[in-house]
Amino acid sequence: MLDPDARALIDLMAARGVPATHTLQPVQARQFYRDRRSFTQPDAPVLPQVRDLSATGPDGEIPLRLYRPAAGAKPLPALVYFHGGGWTIGDLDTHDVLCRELVERSGCAVVAVDYRLAPEHRFPAAVDDCVAAARWVHGQAAALGIDGARLALGGDSAGGNLAAVVALTLRDEGGPAVQLQLLIYPATDMRAVAPSHTANGQGYVLTADSVNYYRGHYIAARTQWDDWRASPLLHPDLSRLPPALVITAGFDPLRDEGRQYADALSQAGVPTQYVCFERQIHGFITMGRVIAEANTAVALCAQALVRALV
Repeated sequence: MLDPDARALIDLMAARGVPATHTLQPVQARQFYRDRRSFTQPDAPVLPQVRDLSATGPDGEIPLRLYRPAAGAKPLPALVYFHGGGWTIGDLDTHDVLCRELVERSGCAVVAVDYRLAPEHRFPAAVDDCVAAARWVHGQAAALGIDGARLALGGDSAGGNLAAVVALTLRDEGGPAVQLQLLIYPATDMRAVAPSHTANGQGYVLTADSVNYYRGHYIAARTQWDDWRASPLLHPDLSRLPPALVITAGFDPLRDEGRQYADALSQAGVPTQYVCFERQIHGFITMGRVIAEANTAVALCAQALVRALV
C-alpha cells in the first residue's frame, strides 16, 4: 500500500494539473522545483552559522554552503552533501532545509555542493565538480572549523549517485579518507534495467519518462551508460569503500538499483545498512511538511552520521 500521505500528495498534484518534469525545458523545471519546495518542505531550522563559500573547480568556482550547529572554533565532523534533481535541476536552496535538519539532528557540519548542471554541462562535469569540492573541503578543513579526518559523503537521487562515484574516485586516487556514504535512493545504473523501473514507472511522481529526460540531458551517448562514473554499480571493484547507509523507497523506479548497490557493497565486504521505506515515493525525504515518514528518514540519516562521525 502506498503511504496515505504520499497518495494525498499525488492526488493533489493531479487535481492541480502540476506539469510533469519531462514536459518542461530545464530552465523552467529548475524554477518550478525551487517554487514548489515551500509547499512540501518543513520550515527551515534556524542555525547559528550558515555561510556561502566557493571551491576551486576544474572549470571555475563551485558554489558551496557551509552549515554549522554552533559558532566557535571547535573542529566538527562534516557531511559533504550533493543535492538531487537528475543532474539537471536542484541547487543549494532546494535542499537547504534538508541540510539544516541534518545539522540540527546530528550536531555535524554540512557542506552542500552546487555542482554544474546538465544539459549545459554534461557528464562528467558534475562528477568532476563533486570530486573537486570534496577535496577542497578536506584541504580547507581547518579554516572551515571541520575535522578533516571525520568526513562523510552523501546525497539523494542524482546526488546519491555522485556521492557513490566520489567515494570510488577518492579510494582509487589516494584519498582523502571518508567515514560514511549516505546514499538516499541513489541512481546507480544508467541502463535503467532493474524491474522497479517497469513496476514503478508510472504514477509515482518520478516516472520512466522523467528518468529518460534526466538521463538524456546528462549523458550525451548511450556508450557512456556503462562508465562507472555514471553507473557506479558497474565498477568492477566495490571493495575498500567507506561504510554505507543506503535508503530506498518502495514505489520508486530507482528502488531495485539502490538495493543492488547495497547488496554489491556487502558482497565486496563493505559494512552496509539498507533500509527501504516500502510505502514511499522517490523524493520523499525533502517532503516533511506533507509526508510524515520523511521526518523518520531524516532522523535515521542523522543517527547514521552520529554513529560514523561523532
